[in-house]
Amino acid sequence: MHFITRTAFLFFMTFSLLSCNKALKPEELPAYVVLGGTYYTQIVIHNDKGAYLTTNYQRGSAIPVNSPVNLISITNKTITVALTNSSQQLIVKNIEKHTGDDIYRAFNKLFAMKKVNLSKFTPLEINHIESGTVAKGMRKEAVIVAIGYPPITETFSQANNQWVYWSSRFNRFKVNFENGNVSNIID
Repeated sequence: MHFITRTAFLFFMTFSLLSCNKALKPEELPAYVVLGGTYYTQIVIHNDKGAYLTTNYQRGSAIPVNSPVNLISITNKTITVALTNSSQQLIVKNIEKHTGDDIYRAFNKLFAMKKVNLSKFTPLEINHIESGTVAKGMRKEAVIVAIGYPPITETFSQANNQWVYWSSRFNRFKVNFENGNVSNIID
């Protein structure tokens, strides 16, 4: 019986250590991820009480695309940035089971050294990107910039003609596409 208790304890400790939020050292980061570096948001990010979950709930105040941020820290589960134009910090929590992304892929989807080139979008798309909304006629790329990536738990592929987003933990809405453009939105 003592052996079983000890084995269970060792298993629990190993699991606990593996699931820790480990701070990454500068030498562990890819060359394009620089602590203190300035980056630009690549999508409209929703700041809900200082946090953004990569599950991408559509709630909280919108941080516009191309907003400059400074990278404060990165761990295997979180990215902390400071909004350059304010004293506000944002903690991005990567929910890998809903994104399929490790922290570096999540970083690449959200931040880059260059601004998004908005001139490639139509006036309708730019209007909705600026307001963080989606409308009939928008192309898939514009939808991603305007409201982010849909969780993979209900949208297995962006090649699909229906993307399911979560307004909150309990509310969902569907963005349907026809020929690569939004055909309707079902709330």
